[in-house]
Formats: sequence, C-alpha cells, structure tokens
Amino acid sequence: MKNSSITIVLGILLFSSCKENSKKEQHDDILKEETSEIVSKKSTDIIKAAFAIEILDNEALNVIDPEATLEVLASGFTWTEGPLWIEEDNYLLFSDIPNNKVYKLDSNHGVSTFLEPSGYTGEGSYGDEPGSNGLILNKQGELILLQHGDRKVVKMNASLDNPKSEFITLSDSYNGQKFNSPNDGFLDKEGNLYFTDPPYGLPLKQDDPNKELDFQGVYCLLNSGELVLLDKLTKPNGIGQSPDGSTLYVAVSDPSHAVWYQYDIVKPGKVTNKRIFYDVTPLIGKEGQQGLPDGLKINSKGYLFATGPGGIWIFNSSAKAIARIHTGQLTSNCAFSNDGKRLFMTADDYILAVDLL
Repeated sequence: MKNSSITIVLGILLFSSCKENSKKEQHDDILKEETSEIVSKKSTDIIKAAFAIEILDNEALNVIDPEATLEVLASGFTWTEGPLWIEEDNYLLFSDIPNNKVYKLDSNHGVSTFLEPSGYTGEGSYGDEPGSNGLILNKQGELILLQHGDRKVVKMNASLDNPKSEFITLSDSYNGQKFNSPNDGFLDKEGNLYFTDPPYGLPLKQDDPNKELDFQGVYCLLNSGELVLLDKLTKPNGIGQSPDGSTLYVAVSDPSHAVWYQYDIVKPGKVTNKRIFYDVTPLIGKEGQQGLPDGLKINSKGYLFATGPGGIWIFNSSAKAIARIHTGQLTSNCAFSNDGKRLFMTADDYILAVDLL
C-alpha cells in the first residue's frame, strides 16, 4: 500500500494555447510556479472530502482494500481521458480532449506534453472536444488513437520514444460515410480492434450538420482490415472484453438509458445475446452521483471496473456491484498497471490512482 499522504504533481496548472506567443508562455510558467502551492492545497482538500471506497459485498475485499489511499498524481487539465500505462518505461499516457493533447506522466510524477495535436490536425478550431480520446498500445508497441476531431481511428507513425503528430489511418468511415467521433476501444488477442463511435466529438454533437451516419455504432475492425458493425446504440462509450474473450461489454452514456450492455462473442466481429448487464438510470442527476457510464476496463480475474455515477463501479462477472470508488468528480476512464495492482483514473481535470489487491 502507498503511504497516507496525497501526492500532487505541481507545475501543470494552466495550459497555453498553441496560438500564444513565447512571452505569454514564459509569464504563464512563472504564474504556475507561484500559484502551485495554493492550487495544490485546494485540490487536496476537494479530493479528501469526496474520496471513499464503498464495499457493497465482501467479495470486493479480494479486489480492493477499503482503507486504500487515493493519490492525486496530477491536476489542472480540462477533461482527461484515455489513460494508458506503458509498463516498459514506467509512465502513463492520457488525453486532454479539449486541449487536443496527449500528456505523459512519468514514474517521478513529472508531466510533459507527449503529442500535440492528438485528434484534430486541421486548420483553425474544431468544437470543444477536438483531441484524441481512447489510447491503445498494440503488440508491436505502436500507439493507436481514437480521434474526435479528424473522426478517425489511427496509428501514430512514430515510436513512443520520438512521438510525432503523423498518423496512419486504420479506419475513418462505414459504408462511405465518415465516423461521428471514435471514442474508446481495445484490441483482442488476435489484433481485432473493437471501438465505439458516439457523437461527442462533433462540434454540435448529435445535431451537427456534418454528421454523416444516422446512428452511433459499435464496431470491430478485423485484423484483415474488414470493418464490421456490431450494434447501434444511442450513446455508446466505454468498451471491453472478458479475459477469456467470450463476453463484450459496452457502456451507454445516455441519461435516459444509462446502462452497460453485455454480449456473447461468437467469433471476432460477431456478437449475439445482447442484454443489460447493469442499469444505473435511476441514479442519474441525484446528489453525489455525478457522471454517466463511460470508460471501462476488465482485470485478469474478470472484474469489471466501470466509470459511472459517482466514480468507479466494480462488478463481478455475474453483474453484481461489489464496490464503488467515490471520486467526487466526473470520472471518464481508468486503466491498470500491467500487474493489475494499481488503478489509474481520469477524473475531470485530475489524474488519480489507487492500489488494488
């Protein structure tokens, strides 16, 4: 277990836009240093007041210690998403969607810009969520990004050691119609890429005049290059697979139907037996239940860690909620360290972590 102190990464509190000149950036750097102590204390107080681990079933005691300590690893972003742990070099990557950046948080808790732009590579501005969202590492150690602004699933055409905003398009349309804004995804053991495509990255969301598809899809991009539509949902978001590859989970971020769906995977690109895994619609809008079903991950034991109202929900494979991690923030996604003993969380403008058993 980590010690009881809450760690705050200082120095990343304000972010300059790409249009600001160097003089303004130098001024901001000085301002960050002068105000970091005050902002850090405020952040600590906010998180301390809200954080709690709620055990709903004793089964959870095999997964998380109710006395586990929350760590605030970094703060001061706009909307964090897509956490990805890079085990080989001991650092975390994550998206800051509104700022069109991917950041790197290394093992010494230092934060730096890893990639800019990350999701929108065109001229001018593009809505309020132009950046990358989900981040995935393939078996070759290459970074895959789900891009809001460019509306593509891409692979970075550069190594992690020398990142560049140069991308190879893996998929950008279905039946000749551009995606809405690819959101989250994962690779199965055979290299098939499952992902969701809600409208959140479009400047006017569902009502955007440039929206080409009349639905929001869940897809599988087969390792052969064929794109398969698995389902159409109102607001598909987080997506994951059971350790044995037999079950697909998809979060729906629809306030009127806030659920996680479960499917049987017959073979890559084919699912059956769609059913509701868990429904949190009655909680939406209630005090302390901020947020909707969003990103999710499944650990090696088959436990589902799903962001939703209030923070993180932990389910067993039988759809029983066994614990909740209350963050007090709108929590967007999570990721494990490679050994599964540490959970990283993107929550509003924070990067959080807690140890697992």
